[in-house]
Amino acid sequence: MPDLRRRQFITLLGGAAVAWPLAARAQQAMPVIGYLHSASPEPYAAMIAAFRKGQFNRLPALAAELVARRPAILVAAGGDVSAAAAKAATTTVPIVFTIGGDPIGYRLVSNLGRPDGNMTGVTFFTITLGPKRLELLRELVPKANKIAMLVNPKSLNPDAKEMQEAARAIGQSVHVLHANSERDIDTAFRSLEQARDEALLVVSNPLFTSRRDQIVTLANYQRVPAIYPLREYVASGGLASYGASIKDAYRQSGIYAGRLLKGAKPADLPVMQPTKFEFVIDLKTAKALGVQIPDKLLALADEVIE
Repeated sequence: MPDLRRRQFITLLGGAAVAWPLAARAQQAMPVIGYLHSASPEPYAAMIAAFRKGQFNRLPALAAELVARRPAILVAAGGDVSAAAAKAATTTVPIVFTIGGDPIGYRLVSNLGRPDGNMTGVTFFTITLGPKRLELLRELVPKANKIAMLVNPKSLNPDAKEMQEAARAIGQSVHVLHANSERDIDTAFRSLEQARDEALLVVSNPLFTSRRDQIVTLANYQRVPAIYPLREYVASGGLASYGASIKDAYRQSGIYAGRLLKGAKPADLPVMQPTKFEFVIDLKTAKALGVQIPDKLLALADEVIE
């Protein structure tokens, strides 16, 4: 985030708010940016500087703690839960959110082109792409009669509903697996194994993104072809993904944070939406799973990892 090199972050490290200077010129008065994220830092190391574990149910208190430190702006990343907590904590501090769903549906703003209140941000719209992922998964594994879908029941899941409706329209059986914790994910995969599901579709969710190594490892261990919502899963060894670039969304949120620090108002900054979606395939994983990728899909792929 080049515009923020001489700013100061307040981020949450294990439940405590800590000032984090981004430049050596500590003697100068610098604006402070509050940063609230819903997940553990390790899976997001390429996107954000490290901070220690947080918990979803603590987000409202952590957001209030950040606001009490009077940041110049507040950045809420990691999904709708962080954005909602930030919104509830303040109506005056400008907020930049980064989410995967519809900001209007989550009641963060009422207008994408001219956000109201003190919020604006970036959506990478992974949640609206479920039916397309289902279509691609069926092409990857055309003989799969039983497809499982991993869902977090504690989150809004409009993409899960869309995928189920799309599956019903084509007569595809879908086995819904629920997981809201690391332990739940293990339990879900045991259920997948017992049901003898032949393919897996992972719904977009901050918890799943933070636990993607666990999910990909379990899917590959059980030799279940899976499609994921973000490229980061494929980078962890997953078979395929289809979605917008999460790194680009985080980069854009940093640009918006810089513009707010320079005096722009949230209403002046339209909620940014992706214009390009990427389809990524890992051929090494495909070979290990015994999946023959059709030439048609290889031609469609934006990136093929060999």
